[in-house]
Amino acid sequence: MAESHRRTIDLLGTTVEYNVCHSADATEPRIDVDIHGITVVVPVSEEVQPMALLEENAAWVIDKQRRYDNYREQAPDRTFEAGECFPVLGDDRELVIESRQSHELTQTSIRLRVSAVEQSSVEQALENFYRSRARDYLTDRVDQYAEQMDVGYETIELRNQRTRWGSCSTGGTISLNWRLIMAPPAVIDYLVVHELAHLLEQHHGRTFWRTVEEYVPDYKAKAHWLEENSAQLIFSNGDL
Repeated sequence: MAESHRRTIDLLGTTVEYNVCHSADATEPRIDVDIHGITVVVPVSEEVQPMALLEENAAWVIDKQRRYDNYREQAPDRTFEAGECFPVLGDDRELVIESRQSHELTQTSIRLRVSAVEQSSVEQALENFYRSRARDYLTDRVDQYAEQMDVGYETIELRNQRTRWGSCSTGGTISLNWRLIMAPPAVIDYLVVHELAHLLEQHHGRTFWRTVEEYVPDYKAKAHWLEENSAQLIFSNGDL
Protein backbone atom coordinates (compact mmCIF):
# COMPACT_ATOMS: atom_id res chain seq x y z
CA MET A 1 0.00 0.00 0.00
CA ALA A 2 1.32 3.46 -0.93
CA GLU A 3 2.39 5.93 1.74
CA SER A 4 2.46 9.66 1.00
CA HIS A 5 3.99 12.72 2.72
CA ARG A 6 3.73 16.42 1.71
CA ARG A 7 6.90 18.53 1.63
CA THR A 8 8.26 21.72 0.02
CA ILE A 9 11.36 22.46 -2.05
CA ASP A 10 12.88 25.44 -3.86
CA LEU A 11 13.25 24.76 -7.58
CA LEU A 12 14.78 27.45 -9.78
CA GLY A 13 13.69 30.13 -7.34
CA THR A 14 10.15 28.80 -7.01
CA THR A 15 8.85 27.15 -3.85
CA VAL A 16 6.76 24.14 -4.76
CA GLU A 17 4.86 21.60 -2.70
CA TYR A 18 5.24 17.92 -3.45
CA ASN A 19 4.30 14.53 -2.09
CA VAL A 20 6.57 11.55 -1.64
CA CYS A 21 4.79 8.27 -2.27
CA HIS A 22 6.45 4.96 -1.38
CA SER A 23 4.75 2.39 -3.56
CA ALA A 24 5.16 -1.38 -3.70
CA ASP A 25 3.85 -1.29 -7.28
CA ALA A 26 6.52 1.09 -8.62
CA THR A 27 9.46 -0.52 -10.42
CA GLU A 28 11.55 2.67 -10.67
CA PRO A 29 11.45 6.19 -9.19
CA ARG A 30 9.46 8.76 -11.13
CA ILE A 31 7.93 12.21 -10.85
CA ASP A 32 4.22 12.58 -11.53
CA VAL A 33 2.93 16.11 -12.21
CA ASP A 34 -0.79 16.58 -12.74
CA ILE A 35 -3.56 19.00 -11.94
CA HIS A 36 -3.49 17.93 -8.28
CA GLY A 37 0.21 18.61 -7.76
CA ILE A 38 3.65 17.00 -7.78
CA THR A 39 4.35 13.50 -6.50
CA VAL A 40 7.66 11.69 -6.33
CA VAL A 41 6.90 7.97 -6.53
CA VAL A 42 9.58 5.81 -4.98
CA PRO A 43 9.75 1.99 -4.98
CA VAL A 44 9.78 0.69 -1.41
CA SER A 45 12.83 -1.42 -2.19
CA GLU A 46 15.02 1.51 -3.28
CA GLU A 47 16.85 4.25 -1.42
CA VAL A 48 16.05 7.35 -3.45
CA GLN A 49 16.49 11.00 -2.49
CA PRO A 50 13.28 12.71 -3.72
CA MET A 51 14.83 16.19 -3.46
CA ALA A 52 17.76 15.19 -5.67
CA LEU A 53 15.38 13.71 -8.25
CA LEU A 54 13.33 16.91 -8.30
CA GLU A 55 16.42 19.11 -8.60
CA GLU A 56 17.72 17.03 -11.51
CA ASN A 57 14.41 17.56 -13.32
CA ALA A 58 13.64 21.06 -12.02
CA ALA A 59 12.97 22.75 -15.38
CA TRP A 60 10.59 19.97 -16.49
CA VAL A 61 8.74 20.01 -13.15
CA ILE A 62 8.30 23.80 -13.13
CA ASP A 63 7.10 23.81 -16.75
CA LYS A 64 4.56 21.08 -16.05
CA GLN A 65 3.31 22.80 -12.92
CA ARG A 66 2.84 26.12 -14.74
CA ARG A 67 0.87 24.36 -17.48
CA TYR A 68 -1.54 22.91 -14.93
CA ASP A 69 -1.79 26.24 -13.08
CA ASN A 70 -2.83 27.87 -16.38
CA TYR A 71 -5.25 25.01 -16.99
CA ARG A 72 -7.03 25.75 -13.70
CA GLU A 73 -7.08 29.49 -14.36
CA GLN A 74 -8.61 29.00 -17.82
CA ALA A 75 -11.37 26.69 -16.59
CA PRO A 76 -14.86 28.01 -17.47
CA ASP A 77 -16.88 29.31 -14.53
CA ARG A 78 -20.05 27.32 -15.20
CA THR A 79 -23.26 28.09 -13.30
CA PHE A 80 -25.51 25.45 -14.94
CA GLU A 81 -28.41 27.80 -15.52
CA ALA A 82 -30.75 28.26 -18.46
CA GLY A 83 -29.28 30.73 -20.95
CA GLU A 84 -25.69 29.67 -20.34
CA CYS A 85 -23.73 28.39 -23.35
CA PHE A 86 -22.08 24.98 -23.55
CA PRO A 87 -20.01 23.63 -26.47
CA VAL A 88 -21.08 20.69 -28.60
CA LEU A 89 -18.74 19.61 -31.41
CA GLY A 90 -16.85 22.89 -31.10
CA ASP A 91 -19.85 25.23 -31.28
CA ASP A 92 -21.48 26.99 -28.33
CA ARG A 93 -25.16 26.17 -27.79
CA GLU A 94 -27.56 27.97 -25.48
CA LEU A 95 -28.95 25.84 -22.66
CA VAL A 96 -32.75 25.75 -22.71
CA ILE A 97 -34.86 23.95 -20.09
CA GLU A 98 -38.45 23.36 -21.10
CA SER A 99 -41.37 20.97 -21.03
CA ARG A 100 -40.75 18.46 -23.79
CA GLN A 101 -40.77 14.73 -24.54
CA SER A 102 -36.98 14.30 -24.76
CA HIS A 103 -33.71 16.22 -24.88
CA GLU A 104 -32.84 17.78 -28.21
CA LEU A 105 -29.79 19.32 -29.85
CA THR A 106 -30.36 22.07 -32.41
CA GLN A 107 -27.95 24.23 -34.38
CA THR A 108 -28.03 26.86 -31.66
CA SER A 109 -29.23 25.20 -28.46
CA ILE A 110 -29.25 22.25 -26.08
CA ARG A 111 -32.87 21.72 -25.04
CA LEU A 112 -33.26 19.72 -21.85
CA ARG A 113 -36.45 18.09 -20.64
CA VAL A 114 -37.54 19.94 -17.50
CA SER A 115 -38.76 16.77 -15.78
CA ALA A 116 -35.26 15.26 -16.07
CA VAL A 117 -33.78 18.38 -14.49
CA GLU A 118 -36.31 18.25 -11.65
CA GLN A 119 -35.49 14.61 -10.94
CA SER A 120 -31.77 15.35 -10.49
CA SER A 121 -30.21 18.72 -11.37
CA VAL A 122 -29.31 20.79 -14.40
CA GLU A 123 -25.70 19.62 -14.13
CA GLN A 124 -26.59 15.93 -13.95
CA ALA A 125 -29.20 16.13 -16.73
CA LEU A 126 -26.72 17.95 -18.95
CA GLU A 127 -23.96 15.44 -18.22
CA ASN A 128 -26.35 12.59 -19.10
CA PHE A 129 -27.18 14.39 -22.34
CA TYR A 130 -23.48 14.80 -23.18
CA ARG A 131 -22.67 11.18 -22.37
CA SER A 132 -25.50 9.91 -24.57
CA ARG A 133 -24.39 12.10 -27.48
CA ALA A 134 -20.76 11.12 -26.93
CA ARG A 135 -21.59 7.40 -26.97
CA ASP A 136 -23.38 7.66 -30.31
CA TYR A 137 -20.96 10.07 -31.98
CA LEU A 138 -17.71 8.50 -30.80
CA THR A 139 -18.87 4.98 -31.62
CA ASP A 140 -19.71 6.09 -35.14
CA ARG A 141 -16.31 7.74 -35.64
CA VAL A 142 -14.41 4.76 -34.20
CA ASP A 143 -16.32 2.36 -36.44
CA GLN A 144 -15.67 4.45 -39.55
CA TYR A 145 -11.94 4.82 -38.93
CA ALA A 146 -11.52 1.20 -37.78
CA GLU A 147 -12.88 0.13 -41.17
CA GLN A 148 -10.61 2.55 -43.05
CA MET A 149 -7.56 1.45 -41.06
CA ASP A 150 -8.49 -2.22 -41.26
CA VAL A 151 -8.24 -2.77 -37.50
CA GLY A 152 -10.61 -4.45 -35.09
CA TYR A 153 -11.35 -3.38 -31.54
CA GLU A 154 -13.24 -5.13 -28.75
CA THR A 155 -15.28 -2.39 -27.12
CA ILE A 156 -15.52 1.34 -26.44
CA GLU A 157 -15.53 2.71 -22.90
CA LEU A 158 -16.47 6.29 -22.03
CA ARG A 159 -14.53 7.74 -19.13
CA ASN A 160 -13.88 11.10 -17.54
CA GLN A 161 -10.17 11.20 -16.88
CA ARG A 162 -9.15 14.64 -15.68
CA THR A 163 -6.12 15.06 -17.91
CA ARG A 164 -6.30 12.21 -20.42
CA TRP A 165 -8.43 12.06 -23.56
CA GLY A 166 -8.05 8.47 -24.63
CA SER A 167 -6.25 5.17 -24.35
CA CYS A 168 -6.11 1.78 -26.04
CA SER A 169 -5.52 -1.46 -24.15
CA THR A 170 -3.62 -4.40 -25.58
CA GLY A 171 -6.91 -6.31 -25.43
CA GLY A 172 -8.54 -3.90 -27.87
CA THR A 173 -10.56 -1.69 -25.52
CA ILE A 174 -10.75 1.90 -26.76
CA SER A 175 -11.30 4.33 -23.88
CA LEU A 176 -12.35 7.87 -24.75
CA ASN A 177 -13.19 10.82 -22.55
CA TRP A 178 -16.85 11.72 -22.95
CA ARG A 179 -15.98 15.41 -22.75
CA LEU A 180 -14.48 15.10 -26.24
CA ILE A 181 -18.02 15.67 -27.52
CA MET A 182 -17.38 19.35 -26.72
CA ALA A 183 -14.39 19.51 -29.12
CA PRO A 184 -14.44 20.24 -32.87
CA PRO A 185 -15.07 17.15 -35.04
CA ALA A 186 -11.59 17.25 -36.59
CA VAL A 187 -9.99 17.14 -33.14
CA ILE A 188 -12.18 14.19 -32.17
CA ASP A 189 -11.14 12.37 -35.34
CA TYR A 190 -7.48 12.89 -34.45
CA LEU A 191 -8.01 11.31 -31.00
CA VAL A 192 -9.93 8.40 -32.52
CA VAL A 193 -7.20 7.72 -35.09
CA HIS A 194 -4.52 8.09 -32.43
CA GLU A 195 -6.05 5.38 -30.25
CA LEU A 196 -6.87 3.04 -33.13
CA ALA A 197 -3.29 3.37 -34.36
CA HIS A 198 -2.19 1.78 -31.10
CA LEU A 199 -3.84 -1.42 -32.27
CA LEU A 200 -1.12 -1.47 -34.92
CA GLU A 201 1.74 0.10 -32.95
CA GLN A 202 1.89 -0.04 -29.14
CA HIS A 203 4.27 2.91 -28.90
CA HIS A 204 4.74 6.49 -30.08
CA GLY A 205 7.59 5.81 -32.48
CA ARG A 206 8.05 6.94 -36.07
CA THR A 207 5.88 4.21 -37.57
CA PHE A 208 3.07 5.08 -35.18
CA TRP A 209 3.03 8.74 -36.19
CA ARG A 210 3.25 7.82 -39.87
CA THR A 211 0.07 5.80 -39.41
CA VAL A 212 -1.69 8.70 -37.69
CA GLU A 213 -0.52 11.11 -40.41
CA GLU A 214 -1.89 8.85 -43.13
CA TYR A 215 -5.43 9.42 -41.85
CA VAL A 216 -5.02 12.85 -40.23
CA PRO A 217 -2.36 14.70 -42.27
CA ASP A 218 -2.47 17.78 -40.02
CA TYR A 219 -2.51 15.79 -36.77
CA LYS A 220 0.10 18.11 -35.21
CA ALA A 221 -2.28 21.05 -35.49
CA LYS A 222 -5.07 19.01 -33.90
CA ALA A 223 -2.81 17.88 -31.05
CA HIS A 224 -1.76 21.52 -30.56
CA TRP A 225 -5.39 22.65 -30.45
CA LEU A 226 -6.14 20.10 -27.76
CA GLU A 227 -3.12 21.14 -25.72
CA GLU A 228 -4.00 24.83 -25.94
CA ASN A 229 -7.77 24.54 -25.52
CA SER A 230 -8.33 21.55 -23.26
CA ALA A 231 -9.45 23.82 -20.41
CA GLN A 232 -12.48 24.77 -22.52
CA LEU A 233 -13.55 21.14 -22.41
CA ILE A 234 -13.86 21.14 -18.62
CA PHE A 235 -17.45 20.38 -17.71
CA SER A 236 -17.53 21.15 -13.99
CA ASN A 237 -15.24 21.72 -10.99
CA GLY A 238 -15.25 17.97 -10.49
CA ASP A 239 -12.99 17.70 -13.56
CA LEU A 240 -10.29 19.78 -11.86
